[in-house]
Amino acid sequence: MATDTDFIAYLEEQAGLGARLTHRRMFGEFALYVDEKVVAFACDNSLFVKPSAAVTRLAPDLPQRPPYPGAKDYPVADELLDDGERLRELLLETAVLMPAPKVKKAKADGKAKKK
Repeated sequence: MATDTDFIAYLEEQAGLGARLTHRRMFGEFALYVDEKVVAFACDNSLFVKPSAAVTRLAPDLPQRPPYPGAKDYPVADELLDDGERLRELLLETAVLMPAPKVKKAKADGKAKKK
């Protein structure tokens, strides 16, 4: 079952991060970004937070399971969806620990310039 956009809208509302929290559709599911850093995935209407020291410190008892077949286990933060403050703190702290996005190189245009 793919994640529906109502779940994403609810998650965004609860997190209260405004434009800092964005999402992109990936393979029928969603990647969630804070300040352009991937912090979580929404799969099957569940929130899978990237494993990090932030999860260990702020929500060590979250259950873990793979977001999709063949993936490693991720903390599932569904129990935080109704606690906007804890959810926001977890997403922000996770973002601090994630690497900056890679700068994309401009694609070389394979066509020779005409003079």
